Amino acid sequence: MKAALFTANGPAKTVLRVLDVARPEPGPGEVRVRVALSAINPGDMWMRTNSAPEDFKPVGEHRGRIPHQDGTGVVDAVGAGVDASRIGERVWIWMAGSGTPWGTAAEWTVVPSERAVRLPEGTSDELGASLGIPAMTAHRCLHADGSPKDRTVLVAAGAGAVGHYAIELGKLAGARIVTTVSGPEKAALAQAAGADLVVNYREADAVRQILDGAGPVDRIVEVALTDNLELDLAVAAPGATIVTYAAQPVDPALPVFRLMWPNLVLRFALLLTAPRDALLRAATEITSALEQNLLSPLAVHSFGLDDVAAAHEAVENGVTGKVVLDLR
Repeated sequence: MKAALFTANGPAKTVLRVLDVARPEPGPGEVRVRVALSAINPGDMWMRTNSAPEDFKPVGEHRGRIPHQDGTGVVDAVGAGVDASRIGERVWIWMAGSGTPWGTAAEWTVVPSERAVRLPEGTSDELGASLGIPAMTAHRCLHADGSPKDRTVLVAAGAGAVGHYAIELGKLAGARIVTTVSGPEKAALAQAAGADLVVNYREADAVRQILDGAGPVDRIVEVALTDNLELDLAVAAPGATIVTYAAQPVDPALPVFRLMWPNLVLRFALLLTAPRDALLRAATEITSALEQNLLSPLAVHSFGLDDVAAAHEAVENGVTGKVVLDLR
């Protein structure tokens, strides 16, 4: 089969190659998926540049990693302990390649059965591929401190992938959603996702717009803690939780007393080390939302497998939407 592979850390054009490798066989508890779309996340850039030596494992005659954790496809083989009725099932995939070299940037991948989740009838590959890490992260940020029902939640970067699903899943859970964006085009995306209030964080009175429009917020889903901490502190209600799911190059200087005085909680969210029961709950509730037609896809930018380096560069350049490799 054809697969994208990197055998060392480095820039996309330098280290990513498309090679012929042996098709994997599913082990116990695993399914093999014929990949339709392989979705790319910013975290895949980090893995390509920061993988440890022990992360490079045998892939056929090579030693390396097949990138990408998300995607869609069809189960075509199952390992021991997995019901054979899953063969032929369309699935959306999350956290492929976690602990193994078998990411989704290949014609086939193998994943634990629970990470290949049934895609409801009528759900497009594009929507399924938009989920994975972004939707799972959004769910974790919203629910890690209990139900967000009847809470006011501030979602930073509401036009981003995690932000988009934080808006949709937050509304589904009964929260009031405020979101920040950088301009009118992104504001339109956040409004289409269902945000109750959209504020341009670049405007001088952004804090006042949030407080006047929604009051102090109970939870904050944060992508850029270093950049946004001052705004977060200004709008947080006493006892609010700030959940950050991304790391910037420069760590924030934490104003401890200003966090302590209103009894704020600062939480960090990373799916790779999140509790398994929280991840399985997220996958179940995301699939339920799909069945009710309550989630929408991101704008999809498609590349062929041979153009995997260009696809990575598109993500690095900050394209809005979801970049995928189309292997159909």
